[in-house]
Amino acid sequence: MKKILFVCVENSNRSQMAEAFAKIHGKGKVEAYSSGSKPSGIINPKAITAMKELDYDLSKHESKSLDEIPKIKYDYAITMGCGDECPFVIAENRIDWQLPDPKHLEPNEFNKVRDEIENKVKELISLLDDN
Repeated sequence: MKKILFVCVENSNRSQMAEAFAKIHGKGKVEAYSSGSKPSGIINPKAITAMKELDYDLSKHESKSLDEIPKIKYDYAITMGCGDECPFVIAENRIDWQLPDPKHLEPNEFNKVRDEIENKVKELISLLDDN
């Protein structure tokens, strides 16, 4: 099982949806985690609604800081827009996904970011399958 960590600033939108998609599409292949460099402490209701449309209950997730995730070596650390705000995490591979923060977007635009995240997670899992 590959260990993947998704990190954004608040851990309330992008990284939460990425963790969910990794659990959906990488079942049996990956252990997915998410955290934030400055966590908000809540999951954005827009993210919960966007994932509910895909039959995933994001309300069961919790917004976490980097201090609250397992202190392990991750196979992949995926950052999403937090840049230099993401403290060092031990990871074999680091990838930065330049994704806009969707928190203030209208639902249609929010869902475009959600769908882009899903596609990137699928690509990542496909990469794991090739290795």
